[in-house]
Amino acid sequence: MNVPRNLFRALQAKMSLVNHITTNNHVNFVQQGEGDPVILVHGLAASLHDWDDLLPELAASGYAGYAPDLLGHGESYKPESHRDYSFHSTYDHFSAWIDSLNLPDSLVLVGHSLGGGLSLQYALQHPGRIRAIVLVNPFYDIHQLPPILRLAFRRKLVNTALIDRTPYRLFRFMVDVTSFNDYIGHREKHTLPEHIRYQTALDYKRASSGIYNIPRTLPDLTSNLHRINQPTLLLWGGRDQTLASDSFPRIGRLLPNITASHSMPVCGHVPHQCHPEKLNPHVMGFLKNL
Repeated sequence: MNVPRNLFRALQAKMSLVNHITTNNHVNFVQQGEGDPVILVHGLAASLHDWDDLLPELAASGYAGYAPDLLGHGESYKPESHRDYSFHSTYDHFSAWIDSLNLPDSLVLVGHSLGGGLSLQYALQHPGRIRAIVLVNPFYDIHQLPPILRLAFRRKLVNTALIDRTPYRLFRFMVDVTSFNDYIGHREKHTLPEHIRYQTALDYKRASSGIYNIPRTLPDLTSNLHRINQPTLLLWGGRDQTLASDSFPRIGRLLPNITASHSMPVCGHVPHQCHPEKLNPHVMGFLKNL
């Protein structure tokens, strides 16, 4: 795997943030800044590097930002048995890590995709601890997935040797192909930046293949969303090819305290990486007005 020297140095600089390993099943995370706590939760097959653009802005604006690698992802604990991967085990791992931080009961959760589902579940389980929520293309219902993916996730994946043996270059090829949107609105071409595509493919490669059992175990959160009363900011990419785009306005109608919602029509599933210079101001403005 050949990585350009300047790109490698940039990634090294990003990883120079303080890394922590807890003794509670090895949660790898970065923390930056001081002030009110904001927890950033990435999606499936991603890592804490999803937030490389937002975390410094939080720190510079007087917040303490925390970004973990979820169970089976990045440098966090990876159980050997695929039976140990489910939404609930991932949630328990995430929740126990939050408890270990001993933070005050005024948390802001920022969750993307699966991280959005975990954030919603945490707000349902610990309503008194949550001050506000930011949802970015949240995954909260298995029916958001295309039919072919729902079919693939219907049964538990036990033999994932093919995924384990997939080389980085093939992951990179798939990322390159899916990150390119041609003539959006008949006016604009767009592709994810080089360093984002590199990191995305790397995150796919180093994640445990057991994580692909998580989506099939996602509980239907829709019936309980009316119980989440915290101020909520909803953001999504209008060209999401992973989750149904019309599901994001739907959750906006189900949550009782959506203070603002914004669609980014140029972006797909990862608007926080697609155009952070457009998404981050929405997050910072929302936090400032709490």
